[in-house]
Amino acid sequence: MKAVVTTGNGGYDKLEYRDVPIPTLSPGEVLLQVLAAGVNNTEINTRLGWYSSSVKAGTEALTDAEKEEAKIKADGGWNEATPFPFIQGTDCCGRIVAVAPGGDESTIGLRVLVRPCIRSSGWNSLENIWMASDFDGAFAQFVKIGAEEVFPVDCDWSDAELGTIPCAYGTAENMVYRAKVKKGEHVLVAGASGGVGSAAVQLAKRRGAVVTAIAGREKLEQVQSIGADHIIARGDNIVTALGDRSVDVVVDNVAGETFGEMLKVLKRGGRYVSSGAIGGPLVTLDMRDFYLKDLTMIGCTAWDEPVFPNLISYIEKGEIRPLLAKTLPLDQIVEAQRAFTEKKHVGKFVLIPPPLK
Repeated sequence: MKAVVTTGNGGYDKLEYRDVPIPTLSPGEVLLQVLAAGVNNTEINTRLGWYSSSVKAGTEALTDAEKEEAKIKADGGWNEATPFPFIQGTDCCGRIVAVAPGGDESTIGLRVLVRPCIRSSGWNSLENIWMASDFDGAFAQFVKIGAEEVFPVDCDWSDAELGTIPCAYGTAENMVYRAKVKKGEHVLVAGASGGVGSAAVQLAKRRGAVVTAIAGREKLEQVQSIGADHIIARGDNIVTALGDRSVDVVVDNVAGETFGEMLKVLKRGGRYVSSGAIGGPLVTLDMRDFYLKDLTMIGCTAWDEPVFPNLISYIEKGEIRPLLAKTLPLDQIVEAQRAFTEKKHVGKFVLIPPPLK
């Protein structure tokens, strides 16, 4: 099969489009023909080694020296050393084409979404592994995965539209679920034009929250069109725009220099929830804002059990909509990732593998 193999930490030269063997199934697994695979920050971060403790800046500011140190430390993946060479691709819309012996053959032919976050020690433990970070993912014509991680979906969306959902919407749903966002609360979403941020806007609105969204000035109109009640241009002072103690929940995957402002606008008893730090992982925390206001800070990587079934139901009920920025052939992954890092888009880039011969 055709696949994009990431050979190590580094630049675009580490992405090789080539022939590799079709995966062989182990007990309990299914084989999917990949119909569409979304592009995410995490694939780029992993290739660059951004998760390494040696990296101090946001993805866009990662220096050559930091890349080299991440490579030496070999801790640039989500959990342990990234298993190079391997196939990335965290998002997968696919069709079941085979099941391991003893599996449910009636599922063959179903169009499904893959839950990429696997709670490897069960739902009572937060230990987790991820497709395309810890084992081969969907930047290929075929991918294998445990049968319990595939979810049939009945809707009229295109394959590419479904390919926008798993990582971004799963991450966003996990955050609003963990933060217990409810009707009438004021939710502030940073990075609202990105995949996770735009999903968080929709998912918070679905729960009846009032949403203020932060995005680049040129993207504010598009962010408003997906449901944001109020908008703030990136770079504007958040406290000046909203006022002190005005927000119930902050959903922030940006961090960086605005972190302190986020805590200032939280009400007493407010919740701050995050699953990323694309603006910079090192922040300044005024502990007085944290403890004097009885804040709760929630880190989110492992997805909770209801998250993915929730998303499937939202799709089938028409309660959310995909934000598809552009589709490209799988062999144009470099062009897709380069455009992704320019951050001029709203929504997701999705790669389409070549048709089967």
